[in-house]
Amino acid sequence: MKGQSEVKILHEDTNMFAVSKPAGLVVHADGRTIEPSLVDWIKEQFPSQKDVGGLHTLDSGRYVERYGILHRLDRETSGVILVAKNDEAFYFLQRQFLDRTTEKTYNAFVHGNPASSEGVIELPIGRSRTDFRRWTTGEDARGTLRPAITEYRTLEHRGGFSFVKLSPKTGRTHQLRVHMKAVGCPILCDSRYDVATGLGFERLALHALSIKIELLGGEQKTFIAPPPDDFIAAQKIFSEI
Repeated sequence: MKGQSEVKILHEDTNMFAVSKPAGLVVHADGRTIEPSLVDWIKEQFPSQKDVGGLHTLDSGRYVERYGILHRLDRETSGVILVAKNDEAFYFLQRQFLDRTTEKTYNAFVHGNPASSEGVIELPIGRSRTDFRRWTTGEDARGTLRPAITEYRTLEHRGGFSFVKLSPKTGRTHQLRVHMKAVGCPILCDSRYDVATGLGFERLALHALSIKIELLGGEQKTFIAPPPDDFIAAQKIFSEI
């Protein structure tokens, strides 16, 4: 199936494994369309995973088996995802995501240049009043707004684009996309939020680079997903501007 062959195992031990998910592959299928997913890949590679972590609720309200998956990435976001192999590891690792003690780092190419070279974006996020598929901040948001915090640092700025490091301290849906757009530097090629492309990207220019977490036994471990080919190509174009 398209996309699944590109999943790479970054680490595996008796309690968990880390994979690099390619852009274009959903984590859990939403049931509305027939397409491959990361769960399908796990079913093939680790068939005993089905009951690990119980059920997960999608945004649509549909329940699906977790297969040990501890967190999610948007379809068009590439990068590292952690998966537990047993319930003990699942709940031990999940607690750290819930307590926000994991350290997640993303790289992105954005339009423009943030006003400060580094800082913290602290803007609550809610559903858009005008498009239920979108999330937003400010007066356009409806219903209950949930706190959202993102740390950012500009690594390089050239020709109207910036290469940034993003560290979400909360895990809201589309958080990085919404926050960067709110400060006037939207992530390139974000079709959901009508952002134009650039630097050769044909998908959201966001990559989940690394996650630092404590494993069973107390070891602190950082899992890193190397930048994919389109990020490497974009970096070359960017450096020549």
